[in-house]
Amino acid sequence: MSNSFYSVFDNHLLLEDEDRPAFHRSAFQQDRDRILYTAYFRRLQAKTQVFFSGEYDFYRTRLTHSLEVAQIGRSICQFLKSGEHLREDFYIDSDLVEAICLAHDIGHPPFGHAGESTMNSLMEGYGGFEGNAQTLRILTEIIYSGKMGREGMNPTRALVDGVMKYKKTYADSFVNNLPPKNHFLFDEQRTYINFIFDGAPSPPDLNNLNDFRSVECQIMDWADDTAYCINDLLDGINSGLITLPKIEAWAASQALSSQDSRLIERLLDASRARYLSRYFNRKIGDFIHASELITRDNFMATRTNRYKYGLKIDPGIRGEADLYGQISRELVFWSPQIFQLEFKADFIIRNVFKAFQIHYLDTEAGMALLPESSEAFVRGEKDKMRRARLICDYISGMTDGFAIRTYKRLYDPDFGSIMDLV
Repeated sequence: MSNSFYSVFDNHLLLEDEDRPAFHRSAFQQDRDRILYTAYFRRLQAKTQVFFSGEYDFYRTRLTHSLEVAQIGRSICQFLKSGEHLREDFYIDSDLVEAICLAHDIGHPPFGHAGESTMNSLMEGYGGFEGNAQTLRILTEIIYSGKMGREGMNPTRALVDGVMKYKKTYADSFVNNLPPKNHFLFDEQRTYINFIFDGAPSPPDLNNLNDFRSVECQIMDWADDTAYCINDLLDGINSGLITLPKIEAWAASQALSSQDSRLIERLLDASRARYLSRYFNRKIGDFIHASELITRDNFMATRTNRYKYGLKIDPGIRGEADLYGQISRELVFWSPQIFQLEFKADFIIRNVFKAFQIHYLDTEAGMALLPESSEAFVRGEKDKMRRARLICDYISGMTDGFAIRTYKRLYDPDFGSIMDLV
């Protein structure tokens, strides 16, 4: 049975002149599969979620986090089908949502959000860096090796829009002449904003453009929030960084509402009774069931159902997610252990970037530090801004371990061999 929720507009490919073989898969299933079988997705297994790759053997990596987000996203789609707005032949495509969820973190550099902040600082004069914008760049421009360097996977309009959490560009996000720290697209990605709107009138409020998201993007975002606010907290407890006494002391220092106090007490009871994992697994179900499909009125609502409908989250559950996130931030992410690792990450990335900057950006005749295929491609780019973006692609695509090895090979006299692969 066909799904009338989506139209030709939603299935439209970025490159019109390229046809996809139909086979037995939908365009959204092909989008998902193309993401799943790429090196960019596999590298997530060795990229930081909370703890550095290799720190523990039970914690979540970017890969396991992305798989969890995808499962939660599919479950939300299934739950929403029982609501008043959808029916058997009119529903949100779970394959599309899964593709968006699997892709949502592939643009993140090594060392998590610390690495993202450092890359943005280093790229300040070259258009900035943002993990979500890099995800979009990977899907549309560099996910595959091509005859002329890199090329994109030619995604559908619905996938491009679904991964686009932010729609304001770097240049449009300056405040008081200060560059943005996050939540922007690269300036050269305006073409993809035009693609997803496709001639529709401009949104009425440009200041709130980052909040203007397709329903599939909203589902991905809530699935992401669900996965990290629950599982980052659980990983923090399992690692020993969060203990019962620390939670009790933290709660005593806060002006908590009665609802938050009850949630803290239940968390402590579950931990004392040693069924914390089961307790949080059930919470995931609660978070899925807290979602509701609503109708929206906006400049794209008559063009596609992806904007006619939106996702509403129960305020109580939203507050619970915020509480768990606050505990994780203050007891894990703001801990000396994590700060020390972030300091090291910043040091490594800055020095790796510095080596490439000296030999590829400050001069056109520096030493060949990149692998042969990347070397020719970067040297062939005469525009300095685009050359910097290619260097950024290379560094941000590194896993934690590869970034460390690259730093050691460049700066540690006792590390490395002439037989090493770059």
